[in-house]
Amino acid sequence: MLRYPQIDPVAISIGPLKIHWYGLTYLVGFLSAWFLGRLRARKPGSPLNEEQIGDLIFYAALGVILGGRFGYVVFYNFELFLADPLWLFRIWEGGMAFHGGLLGVLIAMAWFARRIGRSFFQVTDFVAPLVPIGLGAGRIGNFINGELWGKPTDVAWGMVFPKAPDALVRHPSQLYQFAMEGVLLFAVLWWFSARPRPRMAVSGLFLALYGVFRIVAEFFRQPDAQLGYLAFEWVTMGQVLSLPMVLAGAAMMVWAYRRSAA
Repeated sequence: MLRYPQIDPVAISIGPLKIHWYGLTYLVGFLSAWFLGRLRARKPGSPLNEEQIGDLIFYAALGVILGGRFGYVVFYNFELFLADPLWLFRIWEGGMAFHGGLLGVLIAMAWFARRIGRSFFQVTDFVAPLVPIGLGAGRIGNFINGELWGKPTDVAWGMVFPKAPDALVRHPSQLYQFAMEGVLLFAVLWWFSARPRPRMAVSGLFLALYGVFRIVAEFFRQPDAQLGYLAFEWVTMGQVLSLPMVLAGAAMMVWAYRRSAA
């Protein structure tokens, strides 16, 4: 097995001020989206100009943070929320969910699109290729925190995670998700969106690919302790929430290309 690198979750500590690596991964995600967004805005026919990218990232950040927290509470810890509703606002205690963040971003993008006089899918097609780097950075943050570890395994690259409830060798599933949701998803979307595509196709590809990658990753990831498996001793909440993404994304791509052909 490989030795799990003991990295202090606190990147910078100045007196009582502590800046965590996980927080810095969010900063990396937003800065990379801003930089790539400005590059995309320079292309002929872009629905956004460079001056609008700052506002776009601001709206997206609100959606990610508010939606991610709300989704984690509702999808993964609803009973705890019912017992202590104020826990929803104690974000410093941790807990974010991608699917909640996605819903938050979609709402924010609808608001932003209306504000600048663009259609919803013009904006989401523009935004989709900007997202994966932030997703990948977040998985690196999970790995540094030693959280969201994988299932027990005997593969040569397995690791023992100190925060796990046992000393079993486990899949470094955070790194699998980094490779799929971060690196591979970015490469495919950036390539696909480099040429003109029917409206809604880029958004559809993002939903379908992320959903597939997340479903695959869940086979290696230990399910959340408070939920366990939802069915058949292998179905997880992450898979249940990702399946509609695959179906919706595939339907959007079919519709986009059929409408374009018509």
